[in-house]
Amino acid sequence: MSYTQMVLGPTYEEMLHPEKMDPALRKKTIKERDSLIPEALFNITWKDGDNIPYFMIIPPQITGVDANIIVLLGKNFPTGSHKVGSTYSVTMEKQLEGTIHPSRDTLVYPSTGNFGIGGAWVAVRMGYDPLVILPSSVSRERFDRITSYGGRYIKASGLAGMFKEAKKVGSQPGMTVMNQFISMANYRFHYTVTGNTIVELMEYLQSQGIGNGRCEAFISAVGSGGTIAAGDRVKQTFSENRIVALEPFQCPTLYSNGSGDHDIQGIGDGIVTWIHNVHNMDAVICMDDKDCKKGLRLLTDPVGRRYMTREENISMEEVEKMAQNFGISGVCNLLGAIRTAKHYKLPKGTNIVTICTDSIDRYHSVMKEMEEREGRMTMNKAAKIFEKIFQNQGTNHIQEGTSFNRQRWFEIKRSYWVKECGMDDAGLEAQKDPGWWKKEQAKCAEIDNEILEIRRDRKNALLPGTS
Repeated sequence: MSYTQMVLGPTYEEMLHPEKMDPALRKKTIKERDSLIPEALFNITWKDGDNIPYFMIIPPQITGVDANIIVLLGKNFPTGSHKVGSTYSVTMEKQLEGTIHPSRDTLVYPSTGNFGIGGAWVAVRMGYDPLVILPSSVSRERFDRITSYGGRYIKASGLAGMFKEAKKVGSQPGMTVMNQFISMANYRFHYTVTGNTIVELMEYLQSQGIGNGRCEAFISAVGSGGTIAAGDRVKQTFSENRIVALEPFQCPTLYSNGSGDHDIQGIGDGIVTWIHNVHNMDAVICMDDKDCKKGLRLLTDPVGRRYMTREENISMEEVEKMAQNFGISGVCNLLGAIRTAKHYKLPKGTNIVTICTDSIDRYHSVMKEMEEREGRMTMNKAAKIFEKIFQNQGTNHIQEGTSFNRQRWFEIKRSYWVKECGMDDAGLEAQKDPGWWKKEQAKCAEIDNEILEIRRDRKNALLPGTS
């Protein structure tokens, strides 16, 4: 491929440290955050204009635990979800490999929502035609987002249908599947950008008199296996850090090799993904999708918000911030963090970190369906949800990462990718070696150097035809 035709977005280092961008470019990208211009790619970062991560410390009145539960907020990424970072990284690395070519290839993004939405947003800005394949059961807002960014979509019958359709479409000329489930670029984005953001956030909070400067646990629901990779980086810095995976009770793949339908959109795909480092995982917790949806309704419904301010003495500012930044999987992660704090009996001053992948703007239709089915929210209903779902989270359905369980989780991975998909068993076996993961992590620097070298060849132009 002629490198002159590439649209080059940020390096991994620039996504982690946007202050290292050219100041004029950084100023422009913030101003043009949601525009169609390729420079908007440089807004893929966890940090605001002052280079502080977007985060929230959940009020203890909600969590009922002594530890600080800190949530990184994905809403402020382009598309409203941090998954756009994975999408860009997967696409960017494929482009550097020469596998795809701008203005020639259609990029196919199989997804349960946010990765595909990111694909529609990223591909158009990089000169590609995006086609997203989603299960038909995901929220209406997801389909609307894709078309609003200039993408197309195909509705598939469930997750199995999504994978089948992606294989069929991907076999056609000019179609290339961007497979987040096997792409180490997905892992690398979260290891380097999300993981190091958490490490830096611990130091920042301590400078503000919050917490002990360390991270005791990183909690993430498992979808593609990308976000949870941040835990690998956090554990390298804080050896006591526990990596805790969450999955739906209705689809307990890690917990008991189970499967099933659920409604925590974006997680629990019924497989252990190729990029999930299960030998570094410390626990898995099963979460009830009904609790997650009811919790989101409490946080976002006007009556629920009124209850929390009037009856639980939570500030209006905090209530509104939660209402604007939580989606279903975010509530799942919060509830999982509460369980983690209780299970490990974490004391005051310790820190737990989790993620809000997206926000309510993807779930208004889901909330409307709940209201039609269950009736309007009342103060009495709000009190019951608050007590049952937030205050009374137990420590049930928690499975520790013993040697036996880690190997069992690994064998679940083998049963899908090697036995069903025909991937290389020797390649999978290599993942048992921590050195294999370190080599994959180190590739971020190599990729960054390649991007910078292309920029130098263009006399520092970031985009084709510019200088």
